[in-house]
Amino acid sequence: MPRIDQAGFASIADGVAGASSTGKVDPVAKGIFSASAVSMPLFVVASGQRELRLDLFRGLALWMIYIDHVSPDYLTWFTIRNYGFSDAAELFIFISGFTAALVYGRATFESGFVIGTARVLRRVWQIYTAHLLLFLVLMAEIAYVVAVSNKPSFYIHEMEVADFFRDPGAVMIQTLLLRFRPLNMDVLPLYIVLMAFLPLVFLLARVHRDLPLAASILFYILTIRYDLHLSTYRDGFWSFNPCAWQLLFVFGAWCALGGGWRLIAVLNSSLTLWLAVAYLCAALFVTFTWYFPQLEGFIPAWLSRVIYPINKTDFDILRFAHFLALTVVVLRFVPSDWAGLKSPFARPLILCGQYSLQTFALGVALSFAGYALLMELDAGAALHFIVGVAGLLVMYCVARTFTWYKWATAERESAPMLSRPL
Repeated sequence: MPRIDQAGFASIADGVAGASSTGKVDPVAKGIFSASAVSMPLFVVASGQRELRLDLFRGLALWMIYIDHVSPDYLTWFTIRNYGFSDAAELFIFISGFTAALVYGRATFESGFVIGTARVLRRVWQIYTAHLLLFLVLMAEIAYVVAVSNKPSFYIHEMEVADFFRDPGAVMIQTLLLRFRPLNMDVLPLYIVLMAFLPLVFLLARVHRDLPLAASILFYILTIRYDLHLSTYRDGFWSFNPCAWQLLFVFGAWCALGGGWRLIAVLNSSLTLWLAVAYLCAALFVTFTWYFPQLEGFIPAWLSRVIYPINKTDFDILRFAHFLALTVVVLRFVPSDWAGLKSPFARPLILCGQYSLQTFALGVALSFAGYALLMELDAGAALHFIVGVAGLLVMYCVARTFTWYKWATAERESAPMLSRPL
């Protein structure tokens, strides 16, 4: 049975306590074993290193989000959505918390809290402006489809934008406040709020390495107990409740700051693996009862009362457990030196994962365009497949264009000043 070696999880980046090229042990990595209350975060990725598994699975999450949106009735059978309690959203939020802690945690603890917070807020502003631009693009798409379609009311109600067409001025103000958004535009507002509170996570980590996770668990319990949530325009609520989903984001950050390293013994346990497999199988069976009602009789009534409802809005604990079980299995069979990471088949996913914000926004815009096309043509399974693949190809091409542009501009900026045109 494959095992998670120390260079494996800690190289959810490249060896936390490994020696550097000079033969010296990274003092941050060394601090993992010295004290629980530290003044520096316990980064599990060496400075300057990139963990391709993070990019690979973030790209996979972006692809699955697009597929789930463009063809919710056909192509979702090619994603994890119909095979368990969690879906691509959990994967995206966890990796977002993990990578944010790596990037901005290092900046915060090396350059100071003020500078680190400024960099976090700059990223928050970038996500916010991307959200607003995506809103404008999506509303333009909806307006065009409504104008040319024979069933305009269908798209207005399907995308939950009736208020915008009724009173666009007031709704635009609510959009700026993140209190109004069309269907499928819930992830970026959640990401904005979670990123805005990331400096607080670093402050707690400075006091004690496990304090952020402990505070997050407590806040999650209070959220479920007292129904804490954020409201939306016209007495609604956020589809992804930040008060609950912060648990997954903070858990990702905690793993990046050294928590993952301390979990290696648990992850290497055969008991952990088989419990994870058993839970995944049980979740698969329960999920199948939603699509094949004849299977419902095999689930005892008392068990149904315990597990239902499996609430996505408030990030049900069963969804969290399902994500953890998937993570245990994946880490066993996809080590850091997995040859597949260098495969040309993995390259598109890795590139999309490296430009996650751009790819996500493009995927949401493309998903509505593809969905409207499929609805207008009353398309069958074959056309659903073609539209799905075409959208993925566009996302890959755009990510590759960004990669080329970054290379071209970097080469130009490194050229001698005298060789540059005035």
